[in-house]
Amino acid sequence: MKIINILLLLCFSAVIQASPIDGLLERIDKGASRKFVIEQIKSPTDFFELDQKGDKVVIRGNNYVSIATGINWYLKYYAGIHLSWNGMQATLPEVLPAVTKKERHETGLKLRYDLNYCTFSYTMAFWDWDRWEKEIDWMALHGINLPLAMTGVESVWYNVLKKLGYNKEEINEFISGPGFMAWWLMNNLEGWGGPNPDSWYQQQTVLQKKILKRMREYGIEPVLPGYSGMVPHNAKEKLGLNVSDPGLWCGYRRPAFLQPTDPRFQEIASLYYKEMEKLFGKANYYSMDPFHEGGNVAGVDLDAAGKAIMSAMKKVNPKAVWVAQAWQANPRSKMIENLKAGDMIVLDLFAESRPQWGDTESTWYRKSGFGQHDWIYCMLLNYGGNVGLHGKMAHVIDEFYKAKESPFGKTLCGVGMTMEGSENNPVMFELLTELPWREQRFDKEEWLTNYVHARYGSENKTVEEAWTLLSKSIYNCPPQSVQQGTHESIFCARPSENVYQASSWSEMSDYYNPQDVIRAARLMVSVADQYKGNNNFEYDLVDIVRQAITERGRLLYKAVMAAYTSGDKTLFEMASRHFLQLILLQDELLGTRREFMVGNWIDQARNLGKTPEEKALYEWNARVQITTWGNRQAADEGGLRDYAHKEWNGILKDFYYMRWKAYFDNLTLKMNGKNPEEIDFYALEEPWTKETDPYPFEPKSDCISTVKRIFADIFN
Repeated sequence: MKIINILLLLCFSAVIQASPIDGLLERIDKGASRKFVIEQIKSPTDFFELDQKGDKVVIRGNNYVSIATGINWYLKYYAGIHLSWNGMQATLPEVLPAVTKKERHETGLKLRYDLNYCTFSYTMAFWDWDRWEKEIDWMALHGINLPLAMTGVESVWYNVLKKLGYNKEEINEFISGPGFMAWWLMNNLEGWGGPNPDSWYQQQTVLQKKILKRMREYGIEPVLPGYSGMVPHNAKEKLGLNVSDPGLWCGYRRPAFLQPTDPRFQEIASLYYKEMEKLFGKANYYSMDPFHEGGNVAGVDLDAAGKAIMSAMKKVNPKAVWVAQAWQANPRSKMIENLKAGDMIVLDLFAESRPQWGDTESTWYRKSGFGQHDWIYCMLLNYGGNVGLHGKMAHVIDEFYKAKESPFGKTLCGVGMTMEGSENNPVMFELLTELPWREQRFDKEEWLTNYVHARYGSENKTVEEAWTLLSKSIYNCPPQSVQQGTHESIFCARPSENVYQASSWSEMSDYYNPQDVIRAARLMVSVADQYKGNNNFEYDLVDIVRQAITERGRLLYKAVMAAYTSGDKTLFEMASRHFLQLILLQDELLGTRREFMVGNWIDQARNLGKTPEEKALYEWNARVQITTWGNRQAADEGGLRDYAHKEWNGILKDFYYMRWKAYFDNLTLKMNGKNPEEIDFYALEEPWTKETDPYPFEPKSDCISTVKRIFADIFN
């Protein structure tokens, strides 16, 4: 009996001593945990140190996230290993490069935030645990300790509504489908993309529990969606509640807002938090964003609303903090001005372009910033998950230190990534996450050189030259620009005589020389053979050449339309044919990497389905989101069509090519004296959203040789 007890005690001790850092290192490379000495040291300040003991590298830090950040720093800047979202494994050398001099980094910014509601739909809608596990490791390695965690919250709402007397059909008319959860939770719409099968709620609940368990093991604080007054639009009739109508969002009816003066506000909020705690436990941070993006506040006592939302949150956890997104007029000043300091953190969502923290040069200038409340400097960077190189590399650095050194720096408590879509532009996310750990303003060029070395594991002057060109052009978007993300691909735009941008609200402007991107692509192609099999290089190579082809397409479009305007039939036929051929070549190029294949997106969606009907529903969500986005009214009148367009293999040849071919055929008829009907683009687009023909999701051709051939065909 004693032997059994001893064995049980030893097993229990082993479990207690197991560190999430060991698991992280083993997932990176089996056996890697034996090559490091990990030391956790108490400190009121987040820090990590790199040191050496014999042939082992020492990583010290005050908590698991700081230690993981130190591991990542070491791998990048000593071992030449860059772990990215699409490559979280590496082969470490048998003996690690030595740390010859102890290196220490610390930060007074206690919070590093990650994710936007939109990210959960534009990128993460169909992720499984395997993908989430990699993402949480990525977060830890990049110092993230405060991510939004909204997976599975629809299950909380299902339980709440059921207890309020709604039946299953009514609940599913309220909760959105998988591809549109973000806008439902931001109070923008109801039901679109549903109804969801029972299995959806069950599997997302299981997934969220795994996500939260791993986050909490690392010491990462999840931000759970809190209660902000949202109720179904028919809550007045169904429940007798006193509600206001926030109006429409892009043609969709918004949920109603429960007035804070209604005696049942606290009751329903309490029920919500009770159901949340049952499934996912309590949190120290909750995200609430009432009246998001133009929601009507007429008749709402904003001061009372803020206090009611805060009171409900504090009842579930007196230490909890309200996390709010600063976007357009939100959070309304009257709603937060009388809330206590320390009870709220405001995410300055688009701080690299439209800061609200108090920068007088901003188009969204707030004279008093966020008042007494703490705030986080965020980079939005990407809208709609659109594909394209983009960034304000130097400005992101300068604006961060400007904010930090300003009077508003006293309430600055962190940095954050608030992209609508991730899995793009890794250079910009790497830059942003390093800001807190660099005490003084630093040189962009020197940082970029070190990044390129880490990214590809070796020095190469040609590659450095390519990235310098990019950093001074497409990654050098002017400080005053407020354009929404990437310079959108013309291939993905609905055709017209004066097409410029693909989405409705991009606010694009020509801020760089396209030839610089083409020259950078040429340089990358010239050394491609040296990097065969290098995951990071091959991904960047395809992305940069993709951008170069997009630039050529934009230039060629002007020639096509000039030929049409002048009535030159021969030139029009030749130029339009060449334009269509570019789309097909772009499609072939992007088929060399899984990340750029629509089949990958659709495969993720279908894999979550348990039955043919579920698979079809999820695929429909996936297809609609990246094309029409909504129904005819929302797509055309609401402006949502092509908002989440994707320059991907498969959709280029079957969707975007189809639109341009139909348009050019229409123009040809006009040039020949015919009077064809104007094209109903929505009628052309909707059939693709309903198809279920399979797309490949694994590359079938060699990346390097295909890139070289296509580049030569187009540019030589």
